[in-house]
Amino acid sequence: MAKGKTTRSMIVRSALREASSQGLEGISIGALAKKLDMSKSGLFAHFGSKDGLQKAVLELGAELFVAKVVRPATTKERGLPRVVALFDNWLEWTDSEVVPGGCLFMSSTFELDDRPGLARDVLAVTMREFRNTLARAAAIAVEEGHFRTDLDLAQFAFQMHAILLAHQVEARLFRSPDASDIARKAFESLLSTATP
Repeated sequence: MAKGKTTRSMIVRSALREASSQGLEGISIGALAKKLDMSKSGLFAHFGSKDGLQKAVLELGAELFVAKVVRPATTKERGLPRVVALFDNWLEWTDSEVVPGGCLFMSSTFELDDRPGLARDVLAVTMREFRNTLARAAAIAVEEGHFRTDLDLAQFAFQMHAILLAHQVEARLFRSPDASDIARKAFESLLSTATP
């Protein structure tokens, strides 16, 4: 990897860790440059704007999310086991050292929901893709006979996503030690409505 690409990757990884706990808007070019022993202008040159850096952080976050959450789930048996693996992997992701402040996408949802711009656009596309992944997993569970044939796939994906979002609030805002147990109970309840 060329030196420029290596440096850019190092910047984005450091910014991702910062964004997971401080928010995308909380990424400080100055603090990041100091931490990485770079000049502000040298760091800035890799992205052209703060929007460019935020976009790169979201893109890296999405790559890591797919690697840690989605791809491992696809190794599970088709149907219900994959749906459960997606849920479990997502919970593990929120406690991962990759994102020490919790799921970047969940926290950024509130941060960027009414703020127009490149980062919001990238986040909206990414979250739609993740929600579609949940709906596709549910569709496979229907095909395999694990879920009812009349299951509203979009509604199921919405509710599964809502539980995961509520888990972030329970774990991060309320600091509940039972956050994962509460989320799992809600998920089990959702699964019971989806099964034949």
